[in-house]
Amino acid sequence: MVSTQAQLGRWLRRSGTLIGFIVVIVYFTINIPNTFLTLPNWLNISQQISMLAVVAFTMTIVMVMGDFDLSVGSMASLAGIVAALLFRDSQPVLLGVVAALVVGLIGGLINGVLVSYIGITPFVATLGTLTVFSGVAFLLSGGETIFGRDIPADFSTFARGGIPVGMVNERPLLFPNLTIMALIVFVIVWVVLEQTAFGRRLYAIGGNVEAARLGGVRVRLLRLIAFMLTGMGAALAGLMYASRVASANPTQGAGLMLDAIAAVFLGMTLSEEGEPHVAGTLLGILILGVLDNGLTQMKVDSYVREVLIGAIIIGAVTSSSLNRRGR
Repeated sequence: MVSTQAQLGRWLRRSGTLIGFIVVIVYFTINIPNTFLTLPNWLNISQQISMLAVVAFTMTIVMVMGDFDLSVGSMASLAGIVAALLFRDSQPVLLGVVAALVVGLIGGLINGVLVSYIGITPFVATLGTLTVFSGVAFLLSGGETIFGRDIPADFSTFARGGIPVGMVNERPLLFPNLTIMALIVFVIVWVVLEQTAFGRRLYAIGGNVEAARLGGVRVRLLRLIAFMLTGMGAALAGLMYASRVASANPTQGAGLMLDAIAAVFLGMTLSEEGEPHVAGTLLGILILGVLDNGLTQMKVDSYVREVLIGAIIIGAVTSSSLNRRGR
């Protein structure tokens, strides 16, 4: 009996996030019956969370090692600004996209060097680069928004495109390009973390960094690469955001960091070991997206969402801690 109760308790702790997600869906279905469960609404949710998804999936890479990156939001803003400035100078779309991704790669390289080779803790290092990247974005843009007239149509229409999946009110219903982009990143990160030696070594670092080092794992190099991948993910999210709104400003990525960390922590509750994994992160992203969409449709004050996200982070960390203790 005791063993059965213990097993049930562990199952509930691991499944609490999934159960909570189902409860949220049922609640909004009851209160917003005409629109919430419709295909157009869920496609809209998928597009709204696509930028966050890209950041959170790549954030999972560094959090697997027990690190995190506070600079992803400001990096997303900086990447969007860099691309938009090149577009304003009539440079090709491909050059703007590549330049923004390179900026993300360099930003991740800086974070990786600070953490891996200089030995600064991730919190301090990425808090510092958060400010630096944000300041550079303001300096380059002059603190102003670069509007749609400077954004090429080929770039801005990408976010509005997609694969036709039906018709609504005589208009085509599209599976959004941004959602497709996020799914591609999900698959890539899943393969990297779950199917490669690189991913297994990252998990080894997160489990016991000294044991991994003694086992021949090149801890510094792998942490450096992980931060570079996260920086590129943030830059890609910045490009997606700029394409969606056909503009760029130095603060548009500000909310991504907190939501990305919340999504990864939510996903950690599904793991018996309390480890981050990208499938769990996907569930965390969906929870945040559904909450945002449902609360918006119910005309709930936006500040309520901030309270809920904070409570979600606390609940996720508590659940993960209880899960590890109860094993």
